[in-house]
Amino acid sequence: MKKKEIWMSALLLAVAVLLLLFFLPRENEPAPESRVILEHTYRTYIAPSCFEEADATNFLEEATLEKAQELNYPPHSTCTEIAFAGNRDSGFTRLMKELGIIEKESKDW
Repeated sequence: MKKKEIWMSALLLAVAVLLLLFFLPRENEPAPESRVILEHTYRTYIAPSCFEEADATNFLEEATLEKAQELNYPPHSTCTEIAFAGNRDSGFTRLMKELGIIEKESKDW
């Protein structure tokens, strides 16, 4: 009987720690695979949600954020900077955003 109580206590402690970690905020960054539009004329990248207001030329390429960073392209505008800015959310908040219960700040990642 004593062994069963020890295992139950250990299990409850593990669940409590996991729940605590699920609700603690942490830094989140956009994935390197996030889609961007490379504007080669200005040597910048544009977030897809900012393309309409970007006043882009015809020298464009669809790529990833990782490739834009490899090319050392800066964001095309403040709209793109905001779209790819990191945030500080908990695992619970991220899950709610993915499920569509809470609105995402950026639709680009």
